Amino acid sequence: MTIAAMMVIAVSSCNKQRTTSTEAEDSPKEAAVAVSDTQTVSSIDELGAPDFTLKDLNGKDTSLSSLVGKPLVLDFWGSWCIWCIRGFPKMKEYYQKYAGKFEILGIDCNDSDEAWRKAVKENDLPWLQVYCPDGSSVFDDYDIQGFPTKIILDARGRVMKTFLGEDPAFYQYLDEILNAEH
Repeated sequence: MTIAAMMVIAVSSCNKQRTTSTEAEDSPKEAAVAVSDTQTVSSIDELGAPDFTLKDLNGKDTSLSSLVGKPLVLDFWGSWCIWCIRGFPKMKEYYQKYAGKFEILGIDCNDSDEAWRKAVKENDLPWLQVYCPDGSSVFDDYDIQGFPTKIILDARGRVMKTFLGEDPAFYQYLDEILNAEH
């Protein structure tokens, strides 16, 4: 089996459905943002992206709306997802490269509280982390089809682009938008 074939099998194991990166349509009169090739998510407030409140590592409520003001990456990941874990070094590199210009919000996916906390600690993740419990609507609200999924929001909380899988295009896009902001 070739290395490329093994990589396709490995990526598929973390994904429910394989999709490509997508851009959200930006219309001031529309209260919806596209987050995948096939589904649109309705806004629940002025943000454009559905607001939510989840608990951080200290048990404190963290809401999406509290993070508006600079670009934000919503990183949907799980400790069981090898591609999520393999992507952390590059994410750390970019978090340092653009320190203060954007924020990352790590959103746990399908982990126990204990496994999530252990993975955050073992991987020494410096950005904000929240735990998404079973029964939360966040996955459905953002049409999460696989892991990792990275959704880039602008400073006003509107979805700019969604990336499924560990995609080099995500970092190229971050370079484009963060270098454009002086």
